[in-house]
Amino acid sequence: MPDSHKVDSESLSGEPSINELMLLMVGQMRETALMLSQDEAASFFSEMLTARKIYVAGAGRSGLVARAFAMRLMHIGFESYVIGETITPALSPGDTLVVFSGSGETNSVYDVSETAKELGGRLCLITATRVSRMTALADCVVILCGTQTSGTSLPSQYEVRQITGQYRSVTASFAPFGTLFETAALIFSDALISALIEARHCSLDEARERLSNVQ
Repeated sequence: MPDSHKVDSESLSGEPSINELMLLMVGQMRETALMLSQDEAASFFSEMLTARKIYVAGAGRSGLVARAFAMRLMHIGFESYVIGETITPALSPGDTLVVFSGSGETNSVYDVSETAKELGGRLCLITATRVSRMTALADCVVILCGTQTSGTSLPSQYEVRQITGQYRSVTASFAPFGTLFETAALIFSDALISALIEARHCSLDEARERLSNVQ
């Protein structure tokens, strides 16, 4: 009896292979990198260097990218925190909140952003949408997947968009559910970490000393 978990290669005839889909995504990431504004990237870099404490926020998979960024910041000596964690301290004037949001409209993340601004914090936004409530609020904006346009027809609640499959950051049918924005955001944040390592002259030995050893 054939194994139902095995994919018959003939059944994929005429369909793009996983390798081809990966190459399509790599091509999109290259295009996104070429479209990235150097002024926006430089402004974001300066915000990170001058921040007292850095907080990160995001919903869903964008939130996972935000958490990865906070971890890398900690590894290279920054004081970084994730909004919503029990050990996250109070935000003070001069601190910086970094938000990852493809739509720039997610209600829960917008509320956090608005509160941070009211407390005197700086707001840096990584997004795929040029016009949104968060872009209007932010001190620093980095646009990724720059072909995105804003719209008003999608619900602003993240949970509703996730359930119904409505994502503002969808850029192509081969990478659904905002994958391209989240991938671009992860690559951008890792590239930024590399630049910060150079700027702060952080050695690999220093970073290794901060890696978790109680897993």
